[in-house]
Formats: sequence, structure tokens, C-alpha cells
Amino acid sequence: MTSEARPGAQGGTDEDGGAEVVVLLAEDGTPIGTQDKATVHTHHTPLHLAFSTHVFDEAGRILVTRRALDKKAWPGVWTNSFCGHPAPGEDVEDAVRRRAAQELGFSVREIRTALPDFRYRAVDASGIVENEICPVYTAVAEKPVSPVPEEVMDVQWVDPAQLVAAVAATPWAFSPWLTLQLPLLYPQGAGGPGPRDAA
Repeated sequence: MTSEARPGAQGGTDEDGGAEVVVLLAEDGTPIGTQDKATVHTHHTPLHLAFSTHVFDEAGRILVTRRALDKKAWPGVWTNSFCGHPAPGEDVEDAVRRRAAQELGFSVREIRTALPDFRYRAVDASGIVENEICPVYTAVAEKPVSPVPEEVMDVQWVDPAQLVAAVAATPWAFSPWLTLQLPLLYPQGAGGPGPRDAA
């Protein structure tokens, strides 16, 4: 799934304090190298590996988060629960668990692949490019959310139908990857089969 969106990602360190790196990809998805995460997102971002996660609670509500205002790309917009980049050699499910803790201070279970072939390219208002092969996962929250302020400025648990309606009405208020993922996760609308039903 290749999509182009236009209406702005982060540096960082790994848990050991070293520079965090992302996996660079050829057009066919083959890994071809790595690059420091702090330098990969520019006006000419190379294709790289990422993931998006949509987290549900036991009542079937979905967690949406608002990106911190000091984010390099798309600051202050609402988006899916969390995203991230697997480290070289890191299992993607392990990366999902790692980012759940790093961004939202919680743990998740029942991690399932929802959109294994999702890919997109998007450019924010400042010209920063996202260019990712970005499989989409669903998961279930294990404990209350405790967002990290440097990553997330607000969170809401919402009914999926409300989210689908809000994104359709005001797509500019949401990240481009969320606006592209939702119709694929809910092809019959939020009242039809969704990612947890299909998992």
C-alpha cells in the first residue's frame, strides 16, 4: 500500500544511552543499512522501516494521542496510539512493547498484525518528509496510560465510530498516516468488521 499525503520525527537514544538508529530499506523492502534516527527525517527522508500501533481497551475503545508540540514533524496533531522504528535485528513485537513503555508508560498484550503491507510518504507544512514501510498493529492495553510529556501532550479513549467520523470531518487535525490507515482498518465503516474483529 503506497500513499502520498501532504497537509512533519524525532531524535533520541536507545535505553542504553546510545544513538538510536533506524533500518533503511530498498524500494522492495530489503534492508540496505542504518541511519541515526536524529538525522533520518529531513526534506529528503530515505525509505525506512517503522510501525504504527492502535491500542484498544477491554471495552473496545481505541486510544488516540496528541503529539507533543516540540515534535519535529506534525506537532500537536492527534494520531494513532503510538508509532516507532524497530532497531536493527529487533523483533517488531518487541519494538511495539518498547515504544508503548517509552511513549505512554504502559504495557500492551495481544499484539496482532492488522495491515502488514502499509506504506506511505507524507510531507508536513515545514517540508519534513515521512517515508516509511510501516506495518500496522493492534494491541490491548494492560494498565493505565501514563504519557511521557516529551512525546505525548494528551490522550483520549474513544469509540472507533467517533474516531472515524472525526477524521472524516476534520482530516487536517490528524496525522496523515492515521487518515490513511483508518479506511483500511475499517473498510465498511466503524460499524462493520474492524481490526479486533478480524484479528
